[in-house]
Amino acid sequence: MTFDGISPAATEFYARLEADNSKAFWTAHKTVYESQVRAPLEALADALEDEFGAIKLFRPYRDTRFAQDKSPYKTHQGAFGGPTTGVGYYLQLDADGLLAGGGFRSHSAEQVARYRAAVDDDTTGAQLAALVDRLRADGFDIEGDQVKTRPRGVPADHPRLDLMRNRSLMVFHRYGTPDWLATPQALDHVQATWRQVRPLAEWSAEHVGAA
Repeated sequence: MTFDGISPAATEFYARLEADNSKAFWTAHKTVYESQVRAPLEALADALEDEFGAIKLFRPYRDTRFAQDKSPYKTHQGAFGGPTTGVGYYLQLDADGLLAGGGFRSHSAEQVARYRAAVDDDTTGAQLAALVDRLRADGFDIEGDQVKTRPRGVPADHPRLDLMRNRSLMVFHRYGTPDWLATPQALDHVQATWRQVRPLAEWSAEHVGAA
């Protein structure tokens, strides 16, 4: 399967889904989702696999069992892959376009505890702080699912307090809808972004590990 780019029809599909998140719309336009969203992203994932490992596309259906929002379909298509659960590289397509990034999403309290212990350590914590500062300077958005107050036992003057408050750590580069998105060059841009993210993914794999 060859990756040829992502058509404007893909972002248009999500713009329309945001306006009408119904089974009727989905049924009528599922072929658009399959051909313009899922197929090109599967081809992109296949092209990235040799360097970054297997990339899995998420299901398009929302889990509404415990959510107040009962809309049945996700208004984006995400994909994730990496060395262990929740650690690695992320890709997303929605009405605003494409983004790519990575890091780790915590799947257990043990992962959060290991992360904070590594941040607290003067050696590994300083390594992470330098990685995050470099990625921020390179234009990445930093997200961390932060707790509102500092974790128990963490002093107010901790040198890495912001990082200690995180329960996860992800970085993203938001491309939007540049002209190259509809061409094979999109692969080059995602590869370049994931190579920038690789040191963070490797740090997370070593110090956070599996759930």
